[in-house]
Amino acid sequence: MTSASPLRQILDPAHRANPYPLYAELRKTPVLRDETGPYLVSTYWEIQELLHDPRVSSDVRNLNPEAATLLGQEEDPNLPPTFLRLDPPEHDRLRDLAMRPFGPPHTPRRVAEMRGELAGIVTHLIDGFRDRDHIDLVDSLAYPFPVTVICRLLGVPREDEPRFHVWADTLAAGLDPVQGTPEEREAQLQNVRRARADLAAYLAGLIEERRRAPRDDMLSAMAADHGPDGKLSPLEMVSIAALLLIAGHETTVNLITNGMLALLRNPDLLPRLRDQPSLAAPFIEELLRFDPPVQLLPQRTTLTDIDIAGTTIPKGASLWLLLASGNRDPHRFPDPDRFLPDRPDNQHLSFGSGIHTCFGAPLARLEAQLALTELARRLDNPRLAEDPPPYRRNAVLRGPRHLPLTFEGVRE
Repeated sequence: MTSASPLRQILDPAHRANPYPLYAELRKTPVLRDETGPYLVSTYWEIQELLHDPRVSSDVRNLNPEAATLLGQEEDPNLPPTFLRLDPPEHDRLRDLAMRPFGPPHTPRRVAEMRGELAGIVTHLIDGFRDRDHIDLVDSLAYPFPVTVICRLLGVPREDEPRFHVWADTLAAGLDPVQGTPEEREAQLQNVRRARADLAAYLAGLIEERRRAPRDDMLSAMAADHGPDGKLSPLEMVSIAALLLIAGHETTVNLITNGMLALLRNPDLLPRLRDQPSLAAPFIEELLRFDPPVQLLPQRTTLTDIDIAGTTIPKGASLWLLLASGNRDPHRFPDPDRFLPDRPDNQHLSFGSGIHTCFGAPLARLEAQLALTELARRLDNPRLAEDPPPYRRNAVLRGPRHLPLTFEGVRE
C-alpha cells in the first residue's frame, strides 16, 4: 500500500482501469478499518456472510454523518427511499410490489417474452455500423441498447428516450463517493438534485397518464396492481421507476462494454462465442465474476457488534463490501485472475446475495448475451483501438466511458 488510505486508493480514478492488484493487496487483511472510518471487507466468504446477516443494515437513515459525508450522497426529501436502501419489513413490502409486474412469481414470462424485441433492437443498432470501419461501442450500442430497453419496459414514449440518457448519466455519477473541495461536492449534489427533480416530475406525469389509460407496460401494471400489502403510492412508483432507470441501465452498459473488452483481450474467445452461441450464458457468468459492473456496496451499517474474520466491527460502523475483490478471491475461485468461460460452480457476488439480490438480473443477463453474441457474430475482425480505454470516474459502477473499436465490415 502507498501512503494513501486503501479507501482513497479505491476512489482514485488512477486505479479505475485495473483495480484488481489493489484488491489482491487488501485481501491479505480480509476485514480492514480504513483510516477514514469505514470497514472494508474484501474476501468472498466474509462478504457472502455479511450479505445475509440481518445485523447489517442497508437503510441509509442508519448511516453516521461521517459515512454519509464520505459517500457524498443525500436522500431526496420529496421521495421515499427505494427498497435498495431499506431494511425489512419496509424493504419486503416495496420489493414485492415492484416485482409483481416485472418477474417471478407473479409475471414469470415478462423478461423472456421481450427476447424478440431485444434482439430486434440489437440488430438495428449493429445494422447502423455498415459502411463504417470504427465505432465507439459505448455510444453506438452499449448505452442506447439498455436505455431503450428500460424505457420500453416502463412504457416511456420513444420520442422521450433521449431525455433519459441525460438523466441516467447525471444520476449514475451521483452514486459515486465524492472527492474534492466542499464547493465541488456541492456542485455535484446540485446537478443530481436537478436531474432527480426533472426525472421525478416526468415520471409522475407519465404514471398519471397510465393510471387513466393503462397500456401493456410496467408503469401501467404498477399503477393498477393491488398486492396483499396494498398498492404502491404515486411517490413510491416514481422512486421505483427512477431506481429501475439507473439499476437497469448503467450496470448493463458496463457489462456489455466489459464483455467486449474481455472478448478482444482473449482472442480465442471471439470465434468460440461466434461458433457456439450456447457459450453466451457461461461467458456472461464468468464476465460478471471477472470484471463486474458493480464493484462495491458502500452504504451498509452494522446494527450491533459483529465478529468476523477475527475482527469486531462495532455497532454503527460504516461497512463497504468489495464485491469485485471477493470475486477474485483465490480461496473461492481457483486461478481467479484468468477469464475461464467454462469455470464450474461460478457463484459470483456480482448480483449481491440475500434479500437484496438484484431483481433485474435476468434482464441484464439476457441483454448482455444478445448484445455480445451478435457483436461476435457480425463484426468482421474487431480490434481495440485503445487499450486500456478511458474509464468513467465512478468507482462503484465501474466501466469504460468510451470503447473505440475498429473492424473490417459487418456481416449479415
